[in-house]
Amino acid sequence: MTGVVVTPLRSGDLDEMATLLAAVKLPITDLGEPGRSFFRFDDAQGLIGYGGLEGEGADRLLRSVVVVTDRKGRGIDRAMIAALEQQARESGVQHLHLLTTTAASFFRSLGFADASRESVPATITASLEFTALCPASAAYLMKAL
Repeated sequence: MTGVVVTPLRSGDLDEMATLLAAVKLPITDLGEPGRSFFRFDDAQGLIGYGGLEGEGADRLLRSVVVVTDRKGRGIDRAMIAALEQQARESGVQHLHLLTTTAASFFRSLGFADASRESVPATITASLEFTALCPASAAYLMKAL
């Protein structure tokens, strides 16, 4: 997909994203915490959705990916993930990690693989996503960039 504009969000720009995340029951309580980078995705028709990266160093969490309801089903989510992966690469990230209760098959189709929670780097296991926000039943996936 061409023409996707990626805009980094500042901490004061998170309200609309939080509303969309809450509507699909994704965590929002820690959005304003340090160590998180969130992005808005637009195209010629307007807002597509949001997504973010959490952490520092070579391992980061891919999180808070949400597509606006009336834009779903058009492959836009794939373009958003590709853009987030590019943002990660530009920041020196070597591995993206994620937890999901509903989209494991989608992320597997993008090259993410199931991984053992015992193999999660300490910087990732210390995140609120792993310690409190996502249930233990969530699938843990990882992708080498």
